[in-house]
Amino acid sequence: QVQLVESGGGLVQPGGSLRLSCAASGSINRFYVMGWYRQAPGKQRELVATITSGDSTNYADSVKGRFTISRDNAKNTMYLQMNSLKPEDTAVYYCNARRGGTEYWGQGTQVTVSS
Repeated sequence: QVQLVESGGGLVQPGGSLRLSCAASGSINRFYVMGWYRQAPGKQRELVATITSGDSTNYADSVKGRFTISRDNAKNTMYLQMNSLKPEDTAVYYCNARRGGTEYWGQGTQVTVSS
């Protein structure tokens, strides 16, 4: 069974940090492009960051310099280190894995940045 399970979300004050994890199981392996997306209330889902099998990364302009995406292929796990968090980073964060025409999504984890 293919699964993507996110963890690490929560409530944090502005300027704080969180580390999200996405554990992949089933047929998802190191050849998949992995990514983080987020969706704030009333807004469309947007790309946060992606990482390829060769560890090439891509970030949304809004998170460049603050967020870092990484993956541990031995553990089949992807991470998102989020620093200097802002209230506008508040959203449900989703893990994504894709290869060719196949795509999988996690169930999402809530990140709330508020004082």
